[in-house]
Amino acid sequence: MARRVISIPNAPKMPFSPAIKTDQYVFVSGQAGFYEPKTGEEINGIETQTKQTLENMKEVLEAAGSSLGDVVKVTVFLRNADHFDKMNEIYASYFSKDYPARSTVIAALVLPQMLIEMECIAYHPSRKCRLCQGLRRFITFSR
Repeated sequence: MARRVISIPNAPKMPFSPAIKTDQYVFVSGQAGFYEPKTGEEINGIETQTKQTLENMKEVLEAAGSSLGDVVKVTVFLRNADHFDKMNEIYASYFSKDYPARSTVIAALVLPQMLIEMECIAYHPSRKCRLCQGLRRFITFSR
């Protein structure tokens, strides 16, 4: 299985990759939205942090040649359970009605200014995937 590190220009300098792309999946590391990536300005409030978190996730997916439409699983980490309804409203506006599977966990996040973190898995088979090519040939031959 091919494995490729996905990088983005404003990624934090931490010992993990923003994402890993394999032949069929993109695994996006936890994304937060407590600062504006271009300016470094702090972002406050669950609504604006949720939007920025989703924009960050979208940027990483696009760098991998994927999109939010390919996402099959999301894990949301919230600092405060009271933020669930507001987060959910913003979240719903980023996905079509065929929503990905999702878990939401109330957790103490790494930094005190972080109100939310999200990670996801997207299904995005590359055209070079040998298994996919084999299945395509088999399906075509079977017809």
